[in-house]
Amino acid sequence: MFKTDLQIAQECNMEHILKVAEKAGIPEEYVDCYGKYKGKISSKYYDKIKDNPDAKLILVTAVNPTPAGEGKTTVTIGLTEALQQMGKNAITCLREPSLGPCMGVKGGAAGGGYAQVVPMEDINLHFTGDLHAITTANNLLASMVDNHIQQGNELNIDPRRIAWKRCVDLNDRQLRNVISGLGGKVNGVPREDAFQITVASEIMAIFCLANDLKQLKEMLGRIIVGYTYEDEPVTAKMIGADGAMTVLLKDALQPNVVQTLENTLAIIHGGPFANIAHGCNSVMATKTAMKIADYVVTEAGFGADLGAEKFFDIKCRKAGLKPDAVVLVATVRALKYNGGVPKADLSNENLDALAKGFVNLEKHIENIQKYGVPVVVTLNHFVADTDAEVAYVKERCESMGATFAVAKVWANGGEGGKALAEKVLETLETKESKFHFLYEDELNIVEKVNKVCKEIYGAGTVNFSAAAKKTLAQIDKLGFNDFPVCIAKTQYSLSDDPKVLGRPEGFEVTVKEIRISAGAGFIVVLLGDVMTMPGLPKKPAALNIDIDDNGNVVGLF
Repeated sequence: MFKTDLQIAQECNMEHILKVAEKAGIPEEYVDCYGKYKGKISSKYYDKIKDNPDAKLILVTAVNPTPAGEGKTTVTIGLTEALQQMGKNAITCLREPSLGPCMGVKGGAAGGGYAQVVPMEDINLHFTGDLHAITTANNLLASMVDNHIQQGNELNIDPRRIAWKRCVDLNDRQLRNVISGLGGKVNGVPREDAFQITVASEIMAIFCLANDLKQLKEMLGRIIVGYTYEDEPVTAKMIGADGAMTVLLKDALQPNVVQTLENTLAIIHGGPFANIAHGCNSVMATKTAMKIADYVVTEAGFGADLGAEKFFDIKCRKAGLKPDAVVLVATVRALKYNGGVPKADLSNENLDALAKGFVNLEKHIENIQKYGVPVVVTLNHFVADTDAEVAYVKERCESMGATFAVAKVWANGGEGGKALAEKVLETLETKESKFHFLYEDELNIVEKVNKVCKEIYGAGTVNFSAAAKKTLAQIDKLGFNDFPVCIAKTQYSLSDDPKVLGRPEGFEVTVKEIRISAGAGFIVVLLGDVMTMPGLPKKPAALNIDIDDNGNVVGLF
């Protein structure tokens, strides 16, 4: 009988989180429990272990996502379980799910099949409340900005140029553009306002890039909330909100610990989207894991053109991380989809379509090699995959200098990931990572955008709108040209057009808008229309989520 991910997760024999942490070497006094199966690692513990040697850092990324599914998180968890089964001290670091996609489009962030992290329901829903803390800190700042204007506007803020949006961790298109402050003088100053989803908030990005509480406060204080009538930036520190925001986030900043289905430690912390933010779990989680374990397996969101690029050029740059290897996840189904096969026909062997769609994987391999990091390609195995199809992908990958392995972790958990784990260990032992960034800090923003668009996406020309050029002048004036760029585009294509599959080349892209994330320390560059507040589909996943008479969650994936 077929079992859902939720059924598999609910049948798991979970261990108390203190026992799981103890097996990983974390003393009980450094774990704050959130019930029996969730906890947070005290920030004091990092101070205790910070001089430990660093673990080998393995990034898991993927081809561009398709309706066929790729299973990047599943492979990340399964690889970690396999390393543990082979006697290696390994920890997985993942992002926290957002309630928006969980209630909107079916899919969470806890893995699948027999390669999951648990308690799955808690992780995909409220978890330890981190996202609620970020939402509250975001909206505190918004309310203090409006209150400052209401109470006399000492800083001379132009209400028409407030850049700070409110947020909520749900898909609610009705809130994308609103008018706030209606109802007379006592109810505020009327102005255009907007909401975005919490994971798109700059506070989420700051939360994930801060090395400690002190730096978190400094970064929050640098957030630009708007501009004066004289065109001068106004920051959160000038508003006086940085201290209270830090207080709201102080507990949330401690990394969350849970367990895999095989009762090994997993750290899940922070969750910025990868198409509109930098798409990686928190620096604090990764750095803590690298002092606890010998091998840390982490992931970056969506395809390598978004998640991996930002992991390398933003997270590694900010945190001083140097990845030792990359696992690039693909599926035969995804490659055939890129080769023009409809979703309904993906289970049929089709070597011609596979060859045509392989170019998407080929481009991602080339991109990772540009960073000097050894790459292992893994096919996340589906039962309909034929020997001929697997052999074709293996031959093509190895001809490009990439190591290859098949992963069967969805069906077999850690046991199904041993072939991949062996290849990863072999790669770590025989191939040295010569990691470097795609671009240096000294390049200006236009040069950095061109670098990413042309070398990673394959674009031929990059155009900048009049609005984007105006912001570029502002960046130059404020001295932010040394910031890395965080390019927001569709995840479904290497280009900025979601309908263009495979490996497009020489296409034209237009930078529609540029936003300054002074607190996070990067420049957000929008290609086309990228929504920072998603909407619900015609039949949202929330319609299927319920609770039975015994208090068990049902219908959650």
